[in-house]
Amino acid sequence: MIALVVSMATLFAWALVAGRLVRWSITAPVAMTAAGVVLTVGPHPLVTVSLTTSDAERAVEIILAVLLFTDATAAPKGVVRAHRRLLARLLLVALPLTVLAGVLVGGLLFPSGRWWLVALFAVVTVAVDLAPAAELIKDSRLPSWLRGVLTVETGLNDGILAPVFLFFLAGAEAYGDSGTPSGEPLGRALDAVFWAVVAGVLVGRPGGLLLRRAWRAGWTRPSAVRLGILALPLAAYGLGILLDGSGFIAAFVAGLCFAPEARALPAHALDLVEDVGALLSLALWFVFGELVTQAFTGDFDGRVVAYAALSLTVVRVLPVLLALLGSGLRRADRLLLAWLGPRGMATIVYGLLAFNGLAPVDPHAADLVGQLMTMTVLMSLVLHGLTYGPVAARYARYAGRPDGSDPDGAG
Repeated sequence: MIALVVSMATLFAWALVAGRLVRWSITAPVAMTAAGVVLTVGPHPLVTVSLTTSDAERAVEIILAVLLFTDATAAPKGVVRAHRRLLARLLLVALPLTVLAGVLVGGLLFPSGRWWLVALFAVVTVAVDLAPAAELIKDSRLPSWLRGVLTVETGLNDGILAPVFLFFLAGAEAYGDSGTPSGEPLGRALDAVFWAVVAGVLVGRPGGLLLRRAWRAGWTRPSAVRLGILALPLAAYGLGILLDGSGFIAAFVAGLCFAPEARALPAHALDLVEDVGALLSLALWFVFGELVTQAFTGDFDGRVVAYAALSLTVVRVLPVLLALLGSGLRRADRLLLAWLGPRGMATIVYGLLAFNGLAPVDPHAADLVGQLMTMTVLMSLVLHGLTYGPVAARYARYAGRPDGSDPDGAG
């Protein structure tokens, strides 16, 4: 309980001076992570949080479920339609190439021949989240179309990677540290994805239709609609678990099915679920601060630093630049899209789930994936969090259109 009090007090203190702190790139995730480090460091920390219990794992999954539902529904209106070709390049070409690049880098740095585990490293560390540079989306020095594309890409890639993560984790569990294959986890993963899709469709599509019709018929109010929307990711998660599927994948599918109906609902209908998701994620950023203190105790593998640095740069930048060849975008736009690959909440959650899944069968691999996750996100907080301001200023000068116009109609 003390962890709850301290983390919320930290959030409240940040909220009081957020406008001033943002000048130094101290965003809410940075503040919460710093508080988590300070309050959990040392032999007798003020706060301790256990993340290895089944209840903690379930709580982490629920947070991911709400975030994935929000990501699936929060695409700016018209962005997907206007820039569908550009988004296809980023999500269907650049994203698979990024995972492949992560696998190759992992194979070079950790040459054990255990490709399932190396693939798991890649998928945990390539999920993009704008939280470390969230203020960039509000920066008018960037054109609105580019900010919209970044919002959609970072929102959807986490959900696209969710079934891939589940499959790679199952493969790593199946082979364990002995190298002896077992097909049971892989079969369970495929079943989990199937039933998750079923649960998501059953909740998202009817839920959206009923809310839209109730609103148009005048049977409900905006506040009730917001509560109804918040219920959908939780219901999808629960149904997914009851069907022996993945709850967070079910929530993402529910969000995709619900999104078309959301446009007919009252203004700000999604605000509540977005705010709840933001609050839950900030609490997890506080917990991440404790993970930072734990990552540097015991046996720390120095290759983790190299992997994280390459993951944030080469692994992200080169695939995106390749995918954007022939897109018609100017060089400044291509470089900005390639550089802006922050790692945040999805990497933390996938890393925690991978740690808990691997710990019983391969403790060394579990520790390694935990270190990789922690180092990648920590370096991203510094690298992307501290550079988004100068990057936006340089982009505006180079592109020569600080007013945010879109003369090329890219996409």
